[in-house]
Amino acid sequence: MRHADLVFTGGPVLTMDPARTRASSLAVTGERIAAVGHDEVRELIGPRTEVVDLGGRLLLPGFQDAHVHAVGGGSELAECDLTGVVDADAYLERIRTYALEHPEREWITGSGWSMESFAGGVPTRQLLDSVVPDRPVLLANRDHHGAWANTRALELAGLTAATPDPADGRMEREADGFPSGMLQEGATALVARLVPPSTPEDRLAGLLRAQRLLHSLGITGWQDALLGDFNGMADPSTAYVAAARDGSLTARVTGALWWDRERGAEQIPELVARRKELTYGRFRAGSVKIMQDGIAENFTAALGAPYLDGCGCATANSGLSFVDPEALRDHVTALDALDFQVHFHALGDRAVREALDAVEAAVAANGRRGNRHHLAHLQIVHPDDLPRFAALGALANIQPLWAAHEPQMDELTIPFLGPERAAWQYPFGGLLRAGATLVAGSDWPVSSPDPLAGIHVAVNRREPGATDGRVFLPEQRVDLLSAIAAYTAGSAHVNGLDDAGSLLPGHLADLVVLDRDILAAPPEEIAEARVERTYVGGELVHGG
Repeated sequence: MRHADLVFTGGPVLTMDPARTRASSLAVTGERIAAVGHDEVRELIGPRTEVVDLGGRLLLPGFQDAHVHAVGGGSELAECDLTGVVDADAYLERIRTYALEHPEREWITGSGWSMESFAGGVPTRQLLDSVVPDRPVLLANRDHHGAWANTRALELAGLTAATPDPADGRMEREADGFPSGMLQEGATALVARLVPPSTPEDRLAGLLRAQRLLHSLGITGWQDALLGDFNGMADPSTAYVAAARDGSLTARVTGALWWDRERGAEQIPELVARRKELTYGRFRAGSVKIMQDGIAENFTAALGAPYLDGCGCATANSGLSFVDPEALRDHVTALDALDFQVHFHALGDRAVREALDAVEAAVAANGRRGNRHHLAHLQIVHPDDLPRFAALGALANIQPLWAAHEPQMDELTIPFLGPERAAWQYPFGGLLRAGATLVAGSDWPVSSPDPLAGIHVAVNRREPGATDGRVFLPEQRVDLLSAIAAYTAGSAHVNGLDDAGSLLPGHLADLVVLDRDILAAPPEEIAEARVERTYVGGELVHGG
């Protein structure tokens, strides 16, 4: 009998195996699980076996993030970071301080500000001018669907009152038509194209910085939701390949190749070539990301009926479908036939329906090929479309942290949707009851990458630490095991890792140890748990 390399005892062990959800011991040999059970597993302990006494701490499968921008998030950690505060004066002080501490930077760049911090969600160029008048400034908001620029940046870009809006975005404007400093969606690129590009070394450093953070949160794998150049964000592909080749990529990563929405089917052969070129070791580029719409807060999410104005009356704006719906069906059918997975950004109810229609067309043309297409964000879903996920085999990629009362939801979203559509938001419970497979991600750096915080909101529909007692659409809560499954077995499934996400003999030993058993604690305390250890393939990548 071969002794195990690593044995966990003293459970609990949460297996995510429906046949036996709980155990107390687990053994690892090499990179795989050798045994799961109880006292009998101790027979695999030999003189060189490392034994970890859980002592009541919870062992469970490593978390996976099904929608994240890891290289971008890691890179932004080294830039002007505006996360964690929501006061405009606090933003300005951080920007001022960063500019003073970095006189060598030609441009001041960063991210993390919240639309709720400014009237109507729109900051002005003059505010930035008050702290950095002499250098260009471009700061992405926390959802990365818009950016805040100062006057110097706008001037360098040649933007004036006569500059038209691009087809995929708009510039907020002052009374005379001059850009106010807020750039929405594709308009960001008008300025971002001037920002000095990052170097391959910068991007690799960003990836490794992100990997350390994600491992510290128990994340063993993820799907990077955008491999390509977009709105001034550099393509992270080379960083992943470099890390995969030199062995510094310890996570298991799927990359979603960016679908250029200014082009059509002529780009498909390029995607095929990139899939082959970029697949190495623990990195695979077998997904294609299609951004079908924008976001609700800036009225670019694609809705089935117009947005309301501040008085509750219908406007003329129903948001943007970035890809023509008929063309979308053709493109997805072609991609599916080539065994690409399609990763949709679909936030409004019209975009969700357009994406589901495209999956339906692919299934009708090609049969079921098992490519695990998934729709991310799913903020507003028409009730009629809930059962279509299970019927089509489309996976529901949820970002649970957004499903809570907070100012951006209460002030910039609900009033402009109206009560009926506001009640269709983030229907996690409805999707689960309709038979959909839930997978989960963070969209970091848009929001925190902490899976425990996401699980907390999925279960409670309240932000961690919320004190006002309000629950956001309580009928859409999911039970704790379902929320954990979305971050483990569900996300492993969408990432094509059928031997991960559950603790079964023969599966990969991608594991996380929490400091407590969250199944035995009150639901309102889930987010208080912390990750003590993270393993990938039986190797310790965080803790000790």
